[in-house]
Amino acid sequence: MKTALRRSSMTMALLSSVTMIATESALPMKTIQATGPVDVTMKPQSAVDAVVGRFALDKQYQGDLEGTGTGEMLTGLTAVQGSAGYVAIEKITGTLAGRRGRFLLQHSGTMSRGQPARVITVIPDSGTGELTGLTGTMDIQIARDGSHSYTFSYRLPEKP
Repeated sequence: MKTALRRSSMTMALLSSVTMIATESALPMKTIQATGPVDVTMKPQSAVDAVVGRFALDKQYQGDLEGTGTGEMLTGLTAVQGSAGYVAIEKITGTLAGRRGRFLLQHSGTMSRGQPARVITVIPDSGTGELTGLTGTMDIQIARDGSHSYTFSYRLPEKP
């Protein structure tokens, strides 16, 4: 009898959790696009000619996203000019669409003979404060003069 009661209680707790998760994911969300300039500083943490390089990242986001980004980047260079790869994790703290908090980005990119391909994604469940529930992807544009800008397509649960 006690075992059956425990199983019943565990089942109810599990079903309650599933219901809570389903309710949370059912919150209204719309995709929004944020843009603006970003100042990027990369400080080498390894030898300049290292095959695998390591950099500290420091960024200042302006525009629709106001805040700072800090992180670490690893790079892999090849013998072919214009071919390389990188991965990075970045923590952004600031305000997005008037909502304050922090979130993490995961970067993954390659350059194949000068042709870039990169994916920058919000790490699931990394949003805090008013940015809890944030999802999205970011693209970084680099102008000929070396200046950077971002386009951030994101979803955020609407305020109740």
